[in-house]
Amino acid sequence: MNKKFKTQFKLTGWFELLAIHKDGQIFDRKIIKNTITNVGKAEVAALIGSIAGGTAFTKLGIGTGTPSATALGTEVETRATTTNTQVTTTVTDDTCQFVGSITMTATRILTEAGIFNAASSGDMLCSQSFSAVNLASGDSIQITWKVKVA
Repeated sequence: MNKKFKTQFKLTGWFELLAIHKDGQIFDRKIIKNTITNVGKAEVAALIGSIAGGTAFTKLGIGTGTPSATALGTEVETRATTTNTQVTTTVTDDTCQFVGSITMTATRILTEAGIFNAASSGDMLCSQSFSAVNLASGDSIQITWKVKVA
């Protein structure tokens, strides 16, 4: 194989979490690299080829546990529908950006988040655990998640 034509392809990602009091004040911010799951990689391959079963990732889930390779440990609240756009990180439109917000219906100590392709169950593209974010009922989180194709 001619080394000039060798291309490496991988998915990398990171997210920004904003914790927002019900009065609109941001009280916590985290920027963290995330984990791209093997199930997520397989689903992306199906989407690239428009293969049956390939379903777009449009849901943000949050939890109070630690994510496994395929799901959040202790998911809470209803998954939010994300607004997805292409943005530029290194080359034009090389990154998919997911933005979603969830308002707490009870006091929560969040420690995990993930991007999914269904409102319940479904495949998890990426996830991450993080240091505790304490939220009261009525507080919200906004997550901007980026997955770069490089």
